[in-house]
Amino acid sequence: MDVIPADGQEFPEMHPGQFVNIKVPATDGVFLRRPISICDYADGRLTLYIKPVGKGSDRLCSLEAGEEFEVLLPLGHGFSGGSQSGLNLLIGGGVGIAPLLFFAKQLVAEGKRVEFLLGGAGASDLELAEVFEKVAPVHTTTVDGSMGTKGFVTHHSVMADEAVAHIFTCGPTPMMKAVAALARERQIPMQASLENHMACGLGACLCCVEDTKEGNRCVCTEGPVFDIDELKW
Repeated sequence: MDVIPADGQEFPEMHPGQFVNIKVPATDGVFLRRPISICDYADGRLTLYIKPVGKGSDRLCSLEAGEEFEVLLPLGHGFSGGSQSGLNLLIGGGVGIAPLLFFAKQLVAEGKRVEFLLGGAGASDLELAEVFEKVAPVHTTTVDGSMGTKGFVTHHSVMADEAVAHIFTCGPTPMMKAVAALARERQIPMQASLENHMACGLGACLCCVEDTKEGNRCVCTEGPVFDIDELKW
């Protein structure tokens, strides 16, 4: 979904890994805003990747061109760094692939080598693979074997590539923890974008608190991106 600001307004500067919090227009039983990763941002246009999984996301997916809604943006702290000489491997699972596109474009613009590893239950979860391929090489895995390597992202051969110098990931927590275990084993720096439940996006409700090595931290304001050395994984 592409979003542009209301007439006479401009979006503030945004960084890969940040997110927005959307107030769902007039929907019975939906009171909380929905946190959505920034998939891309260019030329004053914001791109979001939303899949219908409940009342709130269903309503957002049904928005028509020109329909208005309220949004808080940009929120949180995103990805940073990356290897200048080695391979930066960006690993996403399900809708967690969204923030990796914006970040990959930044890394490529900086002259850094980038490859994607995208995983899902089936091919329908990787509908954006062709979009990602326009930015950098894409490897895929699916649990049912309908696309790419059969299995999880940790089963793909690129995970053993000696060129991998930095890993960035977003997706289901079990997937990210499994990737983190391999990264630690090989002493590869890694950043992970957590997907804790975030209601307010401003650090007030404390729904998204993560118990880290530095104590409890709000994912919405101090993340969502953390270095895995900060996490109790």
